[in-house]
Amino acid sequence: MNNELQAQRRKQATLARRNVYLETPKTESFFEAMTEEQRAEFFRRSKKISLANERRRNINHKILTALGIIVASIAALLAIIPIFFTFLNSFMSSDEIVDNYGVIFNSLSGYASGGATFLSKTPTLKLVPQQVTFEQYKNLLFMSPTYLLKFWNSFVLVVPIVAGQMIVACLASYSFARYRRKRREVLFFSYIILMLMPFQVTLVPNYMISDKLGILNTEWAIILPGVFSTFSIFLLTKYMRQIPSAYIEAAKLDGANEWQIFIHIALPTCKSAIYALVILLFIDYWNMVEQPLVLLTDPDKQPLSVFLSQINSAEIGIAFAASALYMIPPLLIFLRGEEYLVEGISRSGVK
Repeated sequence: MNNELQAQRRKQATLARRNVYLETPKTESFFEAMTEEQRAEFFRRSKKISLANERRRNINHKILTALGIIVASIAALLAIIPIFFTFLNSFMSSDEIVDNYGVIFNSLSGYASGGATFLSKTPTLKLVPQQVTFEQYKNLLFMSPTYLLKFWNSFVLVVPIVAGQMIVACLASYSFARYRRKRREVLFFSYIILMLMPFQVTLVPNYMISDKLGILNTEWAIILPGVFSTFSIFLLTKYMRQIPSAYIEAAKLDGANEWQIFIHIALPTCKSAIYALVILLFIDYWNMVEQPLVLLTDPDKQPLSVFLSQINSAEIGIAFAASALYMIPPLLIFLRGEEYLVEGISRSGVK
């Protein structure tokens, strides 16, 4: 019985193998069924379609590029017109400025006795002065020491803030990037929350702390909160976390300590981000207005940004000259470090 069962199983296995290894009938594909003329026509038609698609993509790309250039040019023109307008009008005489823009200033709420009014006539806006004069610059720089005093106050406030903030940011960012523990991540998250808060929220605590420390109405009331700002720490931390760990491991194998790794690896790698931060911080604190108005009650200690808003309507020419000189330091710094600014922001992971 067993022999018969084994014989049946061998027979079934043999039949199964024969069915498995049976060759399937070979079917002719669509391309093989074509004649030579049909194949040539097929290739010609496919090439024509691909060329048309490529031409369409090139046209769309050129249209989008042209639209982007037009939009960017319009935005750049709108941004640069006020700069040229200010510089060129700073060489106008006081009488010409009053004739051209007096109707505008007389209609504003700060100048009109009954509040803001409509323009009495169409103003004449001129970019090129009819008579070039340096009278405004002479009066601003040599006849009154107020502008130079405010200009010096701005540098006394801005330079220590930028230098101190960069020192604190480099050290704190290296710590956040190298030692990513739970407590440090919580602290870094609190830094982000502080950065997202409006400036007006932290201005009142800064005022109260400055009053308790006895530094109110001094430069330290502006410098100390600026030195410990959170934005630079956030930006540098995102940048330092992109440093390859292989660099640090190789330095450790060569016997370098943490200070040497920070000086010779972290800082050179983050050079572009540091330059970008210096530019952004200088421009930001050069234009600060709220902090000096609240924390500096003495007008002689206030910076140039506050002085520009205090020029009255009788000194419109001096206002143009003061604004032109006020823009020179930020423009020079921006033009000098434009490449570092673009590279530092693009590689930092900030969208």
